[in-house]
Amino acid sequence: MATPLIPAVTDPSYRVGPPPSRPASVTLAGRPLGIVGSARIYVCGITPYDVTHLGHAATFVWADLLASALGSTGVTPEVCRNVTDVDDVLSAAARERGRHFDELAVTQEAVFEQSMRALRVATPAAQPRARHHVQAVQQLAQGLLDAGAAYEHDGTVWFRGAGVAAAAGLDEAAARALLEAYADPTDAPGQQHPLDVAVWRPSVDDAPAWASPWGWGRPGWHAECAAMAVDVLGPSVDVLVGGEDLRFPHHAYQEAMAEAVTGVRPFSRAQLHVGTVRTGGEKMAKSTGNLVLVETVLADHEPSVLRLLLLDRAVGEPWDYDASLLEGAAERLRLLYAAAGRPGGGGDQAGLAVARVRDGLDVTGAVDLALEVGGECARRLISLLRLGSA
Repeated sequence: MATPLIPAVTDPSYRVGPPPSRPASVTLAGRPLGIVGSARIYVCGITPYDVTHLGHAATFVWADLLASALGSTGVTPEVCRNVTDVDDVLSAAARERGRHFDELAVTQEAVFEQSMRALRVATPAAQPRARHHVQAVQQLAQGLLDAGAAYEHDGTVWFRGAGVAAAAGLDEAAARALLEAYADPTDAPGQQHPLDVAVWRPSVDDAPAWASPWGWGRPGWHAECAAMAVDVLGPSVDVLVGGEDLRFPHHAYQEAMAEAVTGVRPFSRAQLHVGTVRTGGEKMAKSTGNLVLVETVLADHEPSVLRLLLLDRAVGEPWDYDASLLEGAAERLRLLYAAAGRPGGGGDQAGLAVARVRDGLDVTGAVDLALEVGGECARRLISLLRLGSA
């Protein structure tokens, strides 16, 4: 048989140069994400009123770091961060201030975007707003009805949620308490099970309202995120991101609705829940009057100091904010800059701190390592964490 003119690709003589290094990856909860090409990241965003406090900021800075870490591996992060601008608490806040709900939402979004730019959070690829996805929520509701996963009673489309708590590892009593804490009714007229939640609900008085097959109404909160995520990113996402307080009921129901209507499981391949920021032992919230706003902190401190304060800890752990912590973050940042100015830290050491971040988003361990190695290792970490001086 004649010898082929072109060597086969399996022939060692056909290879030129050393084999490529093993592609880097990001690990969450001890498991590599296994991303090919692009990473679909859905971040549960703000309800736009009384923004932007440090609890908000922590979630979005961590989501930004996740995207940055994925980007450092050659993956293209596709971040979708929604705005929940159809919500009863937003409507109540607007009513108190004598404004229309969407007018208040737009002005508060502008404040929020200013805070995000100051903290060097990259603009997401998509920023869907609930009021622009009402039709998608109605499609979700009809799809759930068609699948037998929902039922309608007197203008409310209820999602059958009896199994959601068990899937989240909660008993019914604990689940009911959490639902009620987020104003989800558990004993409403026509509600067949206390864990059922509204996909679509009637609007009365001055509540926002849209025409629907079930009468004038508005979307339910969990349904809004389910519909926006599926509409923008498709039937599944690689990472679902939000505050720890969103684990249940919000993320649990968002996932259950998406899975029920699309048949694709799991809806999220991984989740990232950011620890609650507290003051005086209580979660930051308007109701407790303990909000610390980003703009207040940035009046006296560089954005990189606040960004490092938010990141220099275990991602899922709750923590108490105190103004004195900013001085410690400022000193740690100064030391990191000084370490970056030292010679060395290149070669095999250059990527050590970045690799530490990729492994479970261990920022504290990465900073400690960069301070020790210095040089190029520290400079790469500063770039990854987006801590460069303005």
